[in-house]
Amino acid sequence: MIDTLDRRVGEGEERIRLDVTRTGIGVLTLCRPETLNGWSWEASRQLGLLADRIRFDESVRVVLLRAEGRAFCAGIDVTAPGGAITGRSPAERTHRYYEGIRWAHERFAAFARLPQPVIAGVQGYCLGFGFELALMADIRIAADDAVFALPETGIGVAVDAGGDLRVARDAGAGWAKLLALTGRRIDAATAERIGIVQQVVKGAELEAAGQELAAEIAANAPLAVRSVKRNIDAFADAGLAEALDRTALAAALTLTSEDAREGYSAKAGRRPPAFGGT
Repeated sequence: MIDTLDRRVGEGEERIRLDVTRTGIGVLTLCRPETLNGWSWEASRQLGLLADRIRFDESVRVVLLRAEGRAFCAGIDVTAPGGAITGRSPAERTHRYYEGIRWAHERFAAFARLPQPVIAGVQGYCLGFGFELALMADIRIAADDAVFALPETGIGVAVDAGGDLRVARDAGAGWAKLLALTGRRIDAATAERIGIVQQVVKGAELEAAGQELAAEIAANAPLAVRSVKRNIDAFADAGLAEALDRTALAAALTLTSEDAREGYSAKAGRRPPAFGGT
């Protein structure tokens, strides 16, 4: 893994960029379009650093999460440094994965629990962790070309950042199970119909729609806005922390399984996987 204690971001290593407008909008941009904004341990670290910065910035009244390029985030970047965790035994490797995922969950919690509302503007592929990241936002706007999926079980691993739990919260347990158990992709219109997305616009209108909604929220009383978000989250997220810990353990166990090894090999080889349940 990367050095989780390092508070710096090296030149050219930026995964997420923060810009604050004069109108109080903190614009968080996923800025690795050449990898379809693929996620990594380093991206998780930077998300946590920026969340800490935003949290105490009184000039930021609302956050707009967006992405450069033709995809919001196509999932985990398997080519990123530190992606594979090793261990002297299967038990040690599982333990290290469990602690690593719990560490990542803490970074995600800092983002999801920001006092300021977060709007996600999604275009193109929003897959795996990309979908999970969008679900951490309070409100989601999607371009009409957006595609959403949780494909993890197809490569032998559990959904590791709580995306299935958040789909269950927003759309119901049936939709969460359908999406997570099949890995099926859904379009923006379907995502809006089941309540995962709140607004669908044409691709060329996504940026303006996100800015317009952010400005509408930023114009309201900051203390009232933050109180409303906190109150709704307290109701909607009841039990989420305990479920996320079970998620971290399930992810650690499946990531170190033979099925995960087979799933990744099959995907790289463009062949159907042969899972054995081990």
